[in-house]
Amino acid sequence: MACLSVDTRFGRLTLHEEDGAIVSLCWNGTDEGTPTPLLLEAVRQVKAYDDGTLEQFDLPMRVRGSAFQQAVCDVMRAIPFGDTLTYGDIAKKLGAMPQAVGQACGGNPIPVIIPCHRVMGAKGLTGFSGAGGVETKVALLRHEKAAGLLI
Repeated sequence: MACLSVDTRFGRLTLHEEDGAIVSLCWNGTDEGTPTPLLLEAVRQVKAYDDGTLEQFDLPMRVRGSAFQQAVCDVMRAIPFGDTLTYGDIAKKLGAMPQAVGQACGGNPIPVIIPCHRVMGAKGLTGFSGAGGVETKVALLRHEKAAGLLI
């Protein structure tokens, strides 16, 4: 698996590619292998998102996990830049319980690109599995001018 990192206002993000698809994003990883055209394009898109010139990622991705995990990630990918949904909204779409959606959001292997930060609790802000926790979630939402409840 090849890995390539990019420094952003949200921290150092490391993208992992396997068999022609982005399979994970983590914070503070290390570069490995030869950068592939896909990793170079992914880094370009992450930089553009960070610069405010990209609102939707267009990258081949593969989410490892159950069919439910994949379905939750599909719904999250469809949340527009600057918008949010609640765990309950996604649960209704999938005929599931909000708690199960929350667990699937927390297990998102490609945060930022699959925007789990755009998912909120019924009463507002909730946790975030990325580095920096909820502070990073707030920074991502502010960057997108989302969730009017945030100052």
